[in-house]
Amino acid sequence: MSAATTPTAPEQALRRSFHYRDLVAAGARFRPLGDGMIAADYGGADEMAAARNLGLADLSPLPRAGFKGPGMAEWLASKGASLGPDSNRAYPTPGGMLAARLAPGEVLLLGDLTGDDTAIAGLERAWSYDIAGVWPVPRRETSFWFMVTGENAAAMFSKICGVDLRPKTFADHAIAQTSVARTNCIVIRSNLPNLVGYHLLGDSASASFMWTSVLDAMAEFGGAPTGYDALPGLVKG
Repeated sequence: MSAATTPTAPEQALRRSFHYRDLVAAGARFRPLGDGMIAADYGGADEMAAARNLGLADLSPLPRAGFKGPGMAEWLASKGASLGPDSNRAYPTPGGMLAARLAPGEVLLLGDLTGDDTAIAGLERAWSYDIAGVWPVPRRETSFWFMVTGENAAAMFSKICGVDLRPKTFADHAIAQTSVARTNCIVIRSNLPNLVGYHLLGDSASASFMWTSVLDAMAEFGGAPTGYDALPGLVKG
């Protein structure tokens, strides 16, 4: 745990993981990040090594949003967040967001992994009912957000997902809208510095089930829960 990390109860935060009790039971130690409480670590000796092998981090307290409608792409472009033309592809945007285009008229926005919500908050403030053909999707309130990392991530996913997620066939920033552990999920390949990574999102009501299912599938490979502070390349707030 970093010097800036102080063990804190997740109940003290405005936002916390949907299944924070599972994280507490696993030994998570929490700290504030933005307006939420993040599982910073689990007290492991070298969680960065665990993340390089096979780790599961809960990023649910971080900012995210969604928009849909026939005017979605044009409206985002007018706000400085242009999308590429292809669906099932994620596009890095100014402000640190990752814009996952799920369909021609639907986007999922993952906020800056440092917890800075400036870009997403700006878009949410800019939207109004007067804007034709664009509607918000409350992803932060309805979708869990996990990140699976490490060299054994694709092999683990092969046990619970029918899509071939190996890096040689599933490129960085590719998206699969598919079934994971028989539950509808969104999988986004998004590498961190020197680390293969996959964002995993699904219905918030399934957060505990999915967490348990992924951990069970990881056991064969020596996988473990890893805290936010084990993810490389982030400025730890």
